[in-house]
Amino acid sequence: MKERLSGNEAVATAMKQINPDTVAAYPITPSTEVPQYFSSFVANGSVDTEFIPVESEHSAMSACIGAAAAGGRVMSATSSQGLAYMFEMLYVASGLRLPIVLICANRALSAPINIHNDHSDSMGVRDCGFIQLYSENNQEAYDNTIMAIKIAEKAHLPVMVCYDGFITSHSVENIELLDTKVVREFIGQKKLDEYLLDEKRNISMGPLDVQEYYFKHRIELAEAMEQAKDIVKEVSDEFYKISGRKYDMFETYKLEDAEYGIIALNSTAGTIKDEIDELRENGIKVGLLKPRCFRPFDYINIPEALKNLKSLAILDKADSVNGFSGPLFSEITSAMYYKKLNVKTVNYIYGLGGYDIKKDDIKKVFDEIIEISKSDKEFKVKRYIYNEMEGK
Repeated sequence: MKERLSGNEAVATAMKQINPDTVAAYPITPSTEVPQYFSSFVANGSVDTEFIPVESEHSAMSACIGAAAAGGRVMSATSSQGLAYMFEMLYVASGLRLPIVLICANRALSAPINIHNDHSDSMGVRDCGFIQLYSENNQEAYDNTIMAIKIAEKAHLPVMVCYDGFITSHSVENIELLDTKVVREFIGQKKLDEYLLDEKRNISMGPLDVQEYYFKHRIELAEAMEQAKDIVKEVSDEFYKISGRKYDMFETYKLEDAEYGIIALNSTAGTIKDEIDELRENGIKVGLLKPRCFRPFDYINIPEALKNLKSLAILDKADSVNGFSGPLFSEITSAMYYKKLNVKTVNYIYGLGGYDIKKDDIKKVFDEIIEISKSDKEFKVKRYIYNEMEGK
């Protein structure tokens, strides 16, 4: 069924079709519309969900943890400072191996206060134990939300579905919706192994872990994240059968024969694809790799996809202050080193606080890495896409 929906409405529609047992949320721009739309579905009887309007994001994740531990299918939504306020409870959710799905409409962190898009919020919690799925557009945000439920419950890990605030969350696009019956059959009934309300088995969650037990549980969490790669692929393949839309750990665009490449997350990939098409018309072999799943990170196959490049630009919409590079660059170049792949690679920090990136900027990036590929001179690895005069 074809529809015209904003990203937030598309995600809320996916949640309606999932019909979770519990949604606990506190409003924060630009994710506010997700619980707002969903609360209307609760009010009109479209879902059977227990909707909990809490007093803060910390409380929202706390309520989600309690509901999931009791055996419920649980979801929430947040952005920016809201995600930062959840920080403590994110580790509890993953440490207890609870399959909570958290929607994150990416937004910059203060201060100064900024309500626009970058990835500093989700990148700031990248190591908390949540699977992270990134979405280029409204369709992907809708699809990832549906797949997230099944991935979370198979992996026994929480999942964060990320998409760009305002750029995706509030922009209206044509998307293809699945029939609700198809969605329900796809996700199936939740199969519970352990839950607090099981009368036949007494268990506890969250007791004190002394050193050796805590270490053991962290290893088990890391192993579960590693095993989640196969689960993400498996669920994505199952989703392809019901939707015709193909997903994997990452997407490539005209990368197979490319000499020069760019890596970027979320909506920026669409801008890059347009510029690639134009450069290809002029005979310049350029391509894109767009990670869809940043946690777990596919450190084996991503370098393999880059092996024929002469030079590469990795775009980060979050900065590691005084770090050698942004987080995406750090992860990918580490994987390239591990696979003994020697490609000249530049890190571009862009879009902080919603600062616009245009096709001309992408062309300049390609021009720079093409020039770098032809020279043996040392080059500056970390750069900022920022026009100082425009910024004043």
